Amino acid sequence: MPSTQAAPTPETPVKDMKDIVALCKRRGFVFPASDIYGGINGFWDYGPLGVELKNNLRDLWWKRMVTCPPIGPDGHPVQIVGLDSAIIQNPKVWVASGHVGGFSDPMRKCPKCGHFVRADHLWNILFSESEWVNSLLQVFEPHTGRIDTPAIMNWAKGKGKKLAPNLAVVKDPEVVMSFLATRVNGQPNAPLEIQEIVSHLATAQLNATGLQDPCPRCGGALEGESTFNLLMHTYLGVSATEDDKAYLRGETAQGIFINYKNVMDSSRVKVPFGIAQTGKAFRNEVTPRNFIFRSREFEQMEMEFFCHPSEANMWFDFWVSERKKFWEDLGLKTDNLLMREHEADELVFYSKRTFDIEYHFPFNGFDEKGNKQFGELEGIAYRTDYDLKQHAEHSGQRLDYLDPERDNERYVPHVIEPAAGLTRGVLALLCEAYTIDPSRPSGVYLNFHPKVAPKKAAILPLMAKDGHPEKAEKLYMELREEFAVDLDIKQNIGKRYARQDEIGTPFCFTIDGQTMEDDTVTVRERNTMAQERIAMSKVADYLREKMRA
Repeated sequence: MPSTQAAPTPETPVKDMKDIVALCKRRGFVFPASDIYGGINGFWDYGPLGVELKNNLRDLWWKRMVTCPPIGPDGHPVQIVGLDSAIIQNPKVWVASGHVGGFSDPMRKCPKCGHFVRADHLWNILFSESEWVNSLLQVFEPHTGRIDTPAIMNWAKGKGKKLAPNLAVVKDPEVVMSFLATRVNGQPNAPLEIQEIVSHLATAQLNATGLQDPCPRCGGALEGESTFNLLMHTYLGVSATEDDKAYLRGETAQGIFINYKNVMDSSRVKVPFGIAQTGKAFRNEVTPRNFIFRSREFEQMEMEFFCHPSEANMWFDFWVSERKKFWEDLGLKTDNLLMREHEADELVFYSKRTFDIEYHFPFNGFDEKGNKQFGELEGIAYRTDYDLKQHAEHSGQRLDYLDPERDNERYVPHVIEPAAGLTRGVLALLCEAYTIDPSRPSGVYLNFHPKVAPKKAAILPLMAKDGHPEKAEKLYMELREEFAVDLDIKQNIGKRYARQDEIGTPFCFTIDGQTMEDDTVTVRERNTMAQERIAMSKVADYLREKMRA
């Protein structure tokens, strides 16, 4: 069954992902990569405001992890150091990690149009993204089980020909609908689910093939599953043979594991300690989708925390709590966050425990009961000693630890991994901040926490004369060394307020006639639009206080 969004109300209007994507392009947050050439699926460019937002999130994560790490269970700051490893490493790294042999998705191909789709995402894609399915669902009432045969036949002979030319009911409506009628009449007490109805409409020869699954793009019957390795590869040097093959990293974590010994040998760290890294990773996704949520090039914020095996569960619980606090402190509402522990049959082979921090993105929608659906934002995994042992075996290097605090016990540390998507974090902040407000000229504003807002303040001269621009520039020069501020002179003041609302600027300082008399400015607060006057000399202190809040 598809996720369905609850009907919007004046009090809680539903956010539309299309509107958020449009604002991101219009205001310079995110652009399609290679936009002037029609784009390239699964890749995105971050514009002037998007790169500031992304850098702010990355820097706040780095501060929370490395420069000012949290207080541990013993009352002292935990020890975490940073790393920046190469995107391309020796191919043996990815053999040892299991990515070359097992980093794959189940894939299905449409033989009619050549479209590929992830098998485990098929029905979610069909009901949330397929144009022809969404059009088809308008012609009957899916939750009643009533099949409006004439309406479906009319759709097949009309819109269906354009939207899903290879769908069985479009190519041979009478035969396909007769199979569906046989099912309804043959099992009158077993109501049809939407998925079964759509499968019937995609099946040309039911007795010969059984129910078929349709292509989200053209409606053609999909082939069976095959595996598809997600690692992107390249070739080093000039010959481009298999011996020259290398991989773009599929995650940043392995760069940490293979540098564990280097860090231990060169730094004054001892277990328990962490190594943190941010950077780009690449996955050749079969179906990149949902804007920047699932893309082929993305950025991660990962930390591997090395600890004694007997303390691993304590540290796991510690990091689950700490990571939830981090996202809440940046303004993500608790009711939009879900802490979900993986069931035993859901765990990947190297993980003993995993918690996902999930966020309610607009495209996740709601279930049939009106409950929010969620998508992964960050995972906290107890990876045991799997990775270090794998790399020790494949490299021939000893990666165990001689613990002076435990009578020189020698062991391979266990690892707790909080791994967050930086670009997914950007998307969560954008979706959380997007606030519909018909009462203001912009119609919306971005309710960023001041800590993550791309611009902390805007300096606005009321008029482009009478000394206002000069005063505004003076204040701008005083603030720019400490804060990301915008000097905005053009257009009338209302349009400038509207622009600052749409880019999420928390405070606007307006220079007006009274400023010329007493050196005070008007402060406009973004969320409430309330205004007050403060001395120009107090503006920096005002912003410092708001940044700490």
